[in-house]
Amino acid sequence: MPPRESISPLPDDLNVATSDAIRERYKLARKWAYLMCHNTYVPLSQGELESQLLDMIARLVAALRQDSIDLEFAADLTERLVAMNCADSVSLRCTVDVLGRGLLLSAELRDVDRLAEKVVSMVGALGSCYAESIRKAVLRQQEELERALIMAVRDARWNLKVSEARFDEVATCSSSGIVITDLDGRFIRANHSFGQIVDYTTAELATLSLFDLAHPDEAPYLREAYQAVLNGEHERFRHGQRLVRQDGEIARVSLTATVLRDGDDRPRHFVTVVEDGTELKLLQNELSRQALHDVLTGLPNRQFFTTHLESVLRRADPMYGVTLYHLDLDAFSLITGGLGRKTGDLLLIAVAERLKAVLAGEKAMVARFDGDEFAIIVENSPTSPDVLTMVTTINNELSEPVYIGEHGVAATASIGVVNRPPRNMDPSELLRASDMTLRRAKSNGRRQWELFHPEHHDRDRRTFSLAAAMPGAWENGELAVTYRPIVRLTDKEVVGTEATLRWDHPEHGLLCDERCLELAEETGLILALGPWLLRTACEQLRWDKTIPLSVNLTEQQACDGDLVGEVGKVLRDTGMPPERLWLGMPVQALLADKGEAMDNMRLLAENGVKAVAVDFGGTSGDMVCVEDLPLHAVRVAPWLTAREPLPGSPLTHSLLDMASLVHLSGTQVIVDGVISEEKAQWWRNAGADFAQGALFS
Repeated sequence: MPPRESISPLPDDLNVATSDAIRERYKLARKWAYLMCHNTYVPLSQGELESQLLDMIARLVAALRQDSIDLEFAADLTERLVAMNCADSVSLRCTVDVLGRGLLLSAELRDVDRLAEKVVSMVGALGSCYAESIRKAVLRQQEELERALIMAVRDARWNLKVSEARFDEVATCSSSGIVITDLDGRFIRANHSFGQIVDYTTAELATLSLFDLAHPDEAPYLREAYQAVLNGEHERFRHGQRLVRQDGEIARVSLTATVLRDGDDRPRHFVTVVEDGTELKLLQNELSRQALHDVLTGLPNRQFFTTHLESVLRRADPMYGVTLYHLDLDAFSLITGGLGRKTGDLLLIAVAERLKAVLAGEKAMVARFDGDEFAIIVENSPTSPDVLTMVTTINNELSEPVYIGEHGVAATASIGVVNRPPRNMDPSELLRASDMTLRRAKSNGRRQWELFHPEHHDRDRRTFSLAAAMPGAWENGELAVTYRPIVRLTDKEVVGTEATLRWDHPEHGLLCDERCLELAEETGLILALGPWLLRTACEQLRWDKTIPLSVNLTEQQACDGDLVGEVGKVLRDTGMPPERLWLGMPVQALLADKGEAMDNMRLLAENGVKAVAVDFGGTSGDMVCVEDLPLHAVRVAPWLTAREPLPGSPLTHSLLDMASLVHLSGTQVIVDGVISEEKAQWWRNAGADFAQGALFS
């Protein structure tokens, strides 16, 4: 395949993407550092902290690009944060908030497969490592307190007053609860921190025992543990425990107990250190919830929905099954672009509430995926509405305006529906089926819905597979440029040649030019492939100065702002005279509202290129192009050529008049798709000038 460096825009785009990625990382690091510095103490300046966090973000991006996430990386990152004194719950919340949002919205990670799942896994691992770090810090503090207490107890054998003074100092300053009980567990002394944990005053504790505060289900085990320490079976014990606060709430604590002996080494008291783990447990629960729910709407996210989908499919009623609705809001970008992102967010919250209201009477789950995308899984019952009723109800509910400030906004939805899928269907395959069905619904316009059909699904999968594989096929030389003649109808002399694409696919065989262009349009590859086709054809035919070269453009190419410069560069590089190039543009692109294609055609015509209107149908709109543009020719659409002329038919009559009307502006007529001599004769009688098709190939 000829080198493409001179025509491909990819290197410039890559530089722009790299620059955007660097700016995006700096912005994310700056936000992270700002939140850290303003919410907790960090022994670094904000600039120094930004530098450290920028390096961590770079490593996070690299890790997320791997096929599988190495969660050990989370431990390394957490150790670095802990080393910078960022090891408290505030730091964790800042980290989860910044990374959870920033990485999911990162432009440079947009092409990463299963990005949401990887980010959730990474954030979850960070949370676990944070929790472990906090737990270790607590244990270190407990051990330090234990050592201090043991030393105090040892010194008490010799000097009770000194030991009591030391104990008071430790107990008063400690954020952990410290209590001394008798051998029956009754409180003798308790510091202020313990009183706060259990919501009792010192006077109230004097009438209770530690076992009175234990949860009834765990009190017997707690007595056994203390008795084991008293019997010398263990020097001390450490145990997680639920204590019942005075207000009835549960405090989840960690107890570390040892025996205090007198001068004769006889057990006299228990010393217990109580560490409150309630906040840590709540933080872990909140982290778990955030990992499985959308932050904005509170709905389950894609990961939670996929997991739930698997269990729903397994337990589905064989008679009624389940129904999956995949929704995408119509024109949501117009709302956010016109009224702001905040309005869009409030609309998404309203949509979530309305969807939950619609499904309130059903056994169903509503989830939000990405952006303005939602999903609903309904476990059908005898009373469940049919698909049409449900779709109509959803859109009727969503179309009611939501008043946000002074604006009443509403959003209808395009919906893909998979009704009663097989119980053994893989959840990921089911979601892919619903996504492709949604694509078909959106292609039909707004507020449309489509029901899943296996044959349509298989066809779409083949199309998407071919489109995805096309760049590699081009790189491997499977795409080639072929030519077909343009003949004059009066004498069948070849007056031009048209360059077309052909893909020799190893599995599907030869794919024609029309199919290749459709696939290239699907992925945007046409903006690189089109100039290569033009350059290749010009290089191969530049020495034949007797015949024009025709190249047809797609709608994307026709509207491309770089088209004129690209064509000019190819002509200069290959030495092809501009007047020998017939460049075709679709009529639909020429008549578009923005007018980029029309401007491109005028500029190309001014530079000597012969302009051709492709897919010409002879309508009044098409005639506007003939009258307003400097056209060399129009090419009649193949679907018109394929129709059989009928006596008395209005269409046949208009086709007979088409050529004469076009000729009034000095424009010639090319007929595409001529497959028989009879067709050629009919169009010759109708006044057409040139023809293409199987008859002449």
